Amino acid sequence: MTSTTRRIGLSLGADICWPIAYEHIVNQLGLDVAIDRVPIEPFDLEQSIDYDVVIDRLTHWYGVRREWIKKALLLDDVYVFNNPWSVQSMEKQTTYCAMMRLGLHVPKTWLIPPKSYKDVPDLERTLQSYAKLFDLPAIGEQIGYPIFMKPYDGGGWVGVAKADDGEELAQAYDESGNLVMHLQRGIVPHDAFVRCIGLGPQVRYVRYAPSAPLHDRYTIDFDFLEPDDVKELEDITLTINAFFGWDFNSCESLRQDGTWYPIDFANPCPDSQVTSLHFHWPWLIKAKIRWSLFCAMTQRKMRLNLSWGEFFEVDPDLPYRERLTAYANIARKRFDADAFESFCKSELADLDSIAWDWFGTEDCHNAIRAKVAALYPEDEHDEFSELFWRRVQLWRERERDSNQPRKTR
Repeated sequence: MTSTTRRIGLSLGADICWPIAYEHIVNQLGLDVAIDRVPIEPFDLEQSIDYDVVIDRLTHWYGVRREWIKKALLLDDVYVFNNPWSVQSMEKQTTYCAMMRLGLHVPKTWLIPPKSYKDVPDLERTLQSYAKLFDLPAIGEQIGYPIFMKPYDGGGWVGVAKADDGEELAQAYDESGNLVMHLQRGIVPHDAFVRCIGLGPQVRYVRYAPSAPLHDRYTIDFDFLEPDDVKELEDITLTINAFFGWDFNSCESLRQDGTWYPIDFANPCPDSQVTSLHFHWPWLIKAKIRWSLFCAMTQRKMRLNLSWGEFFEVDPDLPYRERLTAYANIARKRFDADAFESFCKSELADLDSIAWDWFGTEDCHNAIRAKVAALYPEDEHDEFSELFWRRVQLWRERERDSNQPRKTR
């Protein structure tokens, strides 16, 4: 390993398929890059960490790795996709408030105290002294039905409850226990539900079906948005990601009467598995490769402070789309979008060809099957392995037949 070798660490949890794809493809690019899978172990705070970039999949839920990442940023100048302090502290509540401040069309949202205060020290006396009784049905009428009740911080494994009237709202509240909840007006009806995945300056939009089984939520649907809609969704995604210091995040938006409403956009480190992304999985792998190699090989510096002032200085009296364009321009500058594009053209000219070939190999097929085996009952392994494999091959067919033919080696 030479002194100029760039080192990339993969900080993994239950990930199986995407690291295999990432390693195979990067190793074929012929760059002076070494890839390691980072172990979880005790660490000396003064021990040097010599990775240039860490692709981190654990900070959002595993404290040991989050503290290792923080140490790596503060003491060793390691680049990480998402600011770990921001990931740890930014509940959905904060993200809603911030984007309301910027003028994005966040639906009407209330925060309500928890229904129960069991097993919370001192809270009973506090509530007896200061809590004000409130009329939940009246709040529901003020917000407007349908209403979605969801934990203010994202809630981990707690689901979202839909209420169409006061009785259903009261029942959902009774079942919420000691969680602090949001009540948010439902954008119903809507004519489009889109999830955008942002990775650095790269954005992909997908029609999303949240009530479908996991393997069908990311739909295979093409050209269903006009260019102006695509641009607005890209600008929303980049604005949110740059504002919170997230290189890798997803944003869900609903369209009603021509207006896009962001409803769920604090999802740093979203799903990267073929079992949910299937057709869209190769795009994500290539996006991870491009952004991580750009950051490593240009020795991109981590922005440790969020610096919101630049966004707040945009004239609030500008029309909405002009303001959003201004925010997105700040975001693209923070993501070095022009330099990134130049890097990809000059240093990664063969990536499309190498990736296209690899996604048709038996190694890819085996990676898909390994992930399926980890999630599905044994009697479903063949069925779902072939389903996801066929969808990846459909991606290859569309890439081959696109107006921009892949480079040949």
